[in-house]
Amino acid sequence: MKLIDPLRHRQLFLDDHAIGEAINLRRTLHQPTKYGPVLRPDRDRGEKYVQSTSSPQWNPERKCWEWWYNAFTTYGDISHNLYASSTDGLHWDRPGLGRYEWHGSRENNVAYASEKWALCHILRDDIDPDPGRRYKAFFTAKTNFDRWPGISPDGFDWTVLDVPPIPSQDTSQLIYDEIGARYLATVKHRTAWGRSAWLVTSRDFVHWTAPELILHTDEIDQANRQHRIDAVVQDPTYLSPPIVDGRNYIAQLYMMPVMPYEGAYIGFPLLFNPSGPDPSQMNHTGLNQVELAVSRDAYHWQRVADRSIFIGVEPWNGGSNYATAQVAVCNRPIVRDDEICIYYMAARSRGHRDLFAGLDPAIYNDDFFDDCGALYLTRLRRDGFVSLDAADEGVLLTKPFRVASDHLYVNAEVADGELCAEIVDAATLIPQPGFSVHECIPLQGDHLQGRVEWSKHTPLPREAPVRLRFYLRHARLYSFWLAAQKR
Repeated sequence: MKLIDPLRHRQLFLDDHAIGEAINLRRTLHQPTKYGPVLRPDRDRGEKYVQSTSSPQWNPERKCWEWWYNAFTTYGDISHNLYASSTDGLHWDRPGLGRYEWHGSRENNVAYASEKWALCHILRDDIDPDPGRRYKAFFTAKTNFDRWPGISPDGFDWTVLDVPPIPSQDTSQLIYDEIGARYLATVKHRTAWGRSAWLVTSRDFVHWTAPELILHTDEIDQANRQHRIDAVVQDPTYLSPPIVDGRNYIAQLYMMPVMPYEGAYIGFPLLFNPSGPDPSQMNHTGLNQVELAVSRDAYHWQRVADRSIFIGVEPWNGGSNYATAQVAVCNRPIVRDDEICIYYMAARSRGHRDLFAGLDPAIYNDDFFDDCGALYLTRLRRDGFVSLDAADEGVLLTKPFRVASDHLYVNAEVADGELCAEIVDAATLIPQPGFSVHECIPLQGDHLQGRVEWSKHTPLPREAPVRLRFYLRHARLYSFWLAAQKR
């Protein structure tokens, strides 16, 4: 009998890992709440578009968040790697670093510049005992897209390691994986379905495994592509891609950041849905939007909630929104207190300006193209990716587990109904004495850490494997777990 472990990890419902049976319950994906742009282009410095494939990193010595990012500029270049800092993750400063002269001045926040190397991602590694390797990164030579690992004591002065490169195309993501105690990266290579996600790992950040294919698009994405293009084109509040010719282009998986979370891996696949030709790359006319995927080993993935959009493009709204053509999660989201902070890139267009020639000049003008992309923050309640919802009455029977704590907690919204639970024998499903649904004290209200209790206050049964049977009425359940105290 395979057991789940609600003492070690909160049990979420992105997949059926913790679900034995669900009756009259609907799995619902929840989109995060958008806070808005937190880092915009500095137009006084010629910046048109800021982006980052790194998440903000907490620096305990400086007691601030650090963020390395890039900017496309009116000078026709990418201004190397820039640096910002923040005490709250919302308001960001661009400190003058004085490290490099750029366009005639050292009054800038350029953190790294090289004639040979481009810096892709930065990871602060507080686990490595060597302070000279506190920061780690991937680099590309400016002549190809392969990735070379690099190390730094401070995130500014870098040594690119003299090791074989990691094969990749133009995007990748890099994290430390606490579940597998390893460094983990997704890279991009092509399959019959175009751009696809591949996985590489390392124990020492020096020696890396060969890329393995982990996720690509398919016929369902092909059908979704057309529906998503049509939804934007037919809604006048959105901006249509510049070319929509009705041809059946392949939907592609552009990149996929990964987040180890409560014993599972959550992926944020970026689905590229082309809408028309682009002679240079077949890359610029279409929509990029984020879905969710889940895995238990980082190699075998399944899509979540019928491939619903997790972070989507936004209406034009008179020019107040950047995310009209592309949204892309920067890298691993950050868990802070009882919420998950997700930083992402937002772009008003994906193409060069010539593609928009002849379109409405009231929209497609200098203000549009010279202020085209920003970095956003969006926030989600803890465990809040997916819930099991009961419109009227529903029942959830969990997979078996052994009780190793006297307290059961849930993350649940019970606005005008109730949630009850009972503990049953794993094999017979007979309620344990003192833990039937009739002895459970109904839970009501919105609870990020709601304790489920029974009237007799007896210790939870520990002799044999058990299951939980939840009864929900007008309620949604995000997760459950066992703990000695709230966590």
